[in-house]
Amino acid sequence: MIRINLLPVKAAQKKEQLRNQFVVAGVALAIIIVGCVVMQMSIQSDIDTVKSQIRKNKAEIKSLQKKIGEVNKFKALQEELKNKLDVLETLKKAKSGPVHIMDDLITALPDNLWVTDFKEKGGNITLKGVGLSEDDVADFMTNLDASAYYKNVRLKVTKQKTSGGLRLQNFELSCKVEQPSSGVKK
Repeated sequence: MIRINLLPVKAAQKKEQLRNQFVVAGVALAIIIVGCVVMQMSIQSDIDTVKSQIRKNKAEIKSLQKKIGEVNKFKALQEELKNKLDVLETLKKAKSGPVHIMDDLITALPDNLWVTDFKEKGGNITLKGVGLSEDDVADFMTNLDASAYYKNVRLKVTKQKTSGGLRLQNFELSCKVEQPSSGVKK
């Protein structure tokens, strides 16, 4: 007679199933561990790349800050040189200004008019003189007003006076002196 033992087969099948489950769980766990390790390595690689980029950016910032400092030094030097050129230009104008002022005064004088007093203070000029007629004084004022250096010519006083049988016109004028803008004779 044949003996059939059904219990151990069931137990053997259960053992086989349990072993298969452990193998599947072990393989799944190994895959998860490998996946985590790969992910960790990828993240660490990204972190290292970002840190490297940060170091490069910091070095570039330092380099650019040095260049900005140099540019600021050049700007300060340029401003200083511009100020020196402006001072030189001012000195040049101040040097030639009085010559042109006197030249325009002489050019503006009519034949029958003489300046007896010339005072300048802070760009304001007071002129006193004598002319043979009121027309000579008016011509003198018109000529001064046409000058590039004399502005706001005003008659303060005019008096008629007789001297040596001649009727003379004493006058006093006031005006301002300004340096002309470029393009005017210097």
